Amino acid sequence: MANFRLHRLTVVSPYAANWREARSAVGAPYLLTHARETGTLAEAVGECTLVIGTGTLTYRRPEQPVVPLPQLAPHVAAALAQGGRVAIVFGPEKHGLTREDLSGCHVLVEIPTDPQQPSMNLGQAVAVCLYELSSRVNTVPAAPESAASQVQSETLDRLGALIEETMNASGYSPATMKPANSHDLRLMLRRLRLSPLDTRRALGFFRRVLHRLKTHKN
Repeated sequence: MANFRLHRLTVVSPYAANWREARSAVGAPYLLTHARETGTLAEAVGECTLVIGTGTLTYRRPEQPVVPLPQLAPHVAAALAQGGRVAIVFGPEKHGLTREDLSGCHVLVEIPTDPQQPSMNLGQAVAVCLYELSSRVNTVPAAPESAASQVQSETLDRLGALIEETMNASGYSPATMKPANSHDLRLMLRRLRLSPLDTRRALGFFRRVLHRLKTHKN
């Protein structure tokens, strides 16, 4: 990050021993000292309007749009042009981002690699992605049909939670389906690219429906 003049780092549930050791990294003490720590990925990306997930697709079927790394800069430029914030999310070295982690991402980025050797070391993947973005975002036009949203991720999560509560109140599906419903809702709300106005309307709609359901039950 320091190599490419990026300074806003957030770490999610870091392993304390390794994290304390990392703070002595050569050339980046300020970045690490001022890094933000959160307990969840949702909290880390809550203010972002474009969340980009990373990882190899060799053993994974993507559930959201996949953008090759050379085509990512226009999407980032579009989000920034709308006044939004962008996060690019990297998982742990051993297993990368989980399916649950990726459900909070608007798009996945794929680094073009030889099919015979698709996996990359975490540090290498970070360096390649940050170089590509830092060198191109300010020189490319914003994508007209971007995956970027104007709605913060935390607002979409709040709408998703309200929809889930409404579904539960209506007896929409058995309790065993709740985790799957939650996962699908997170993905769907990001694919829809709702405007701020539509999001407020949806929140108001589901609040009224939920109130009616609770009143009727009582």
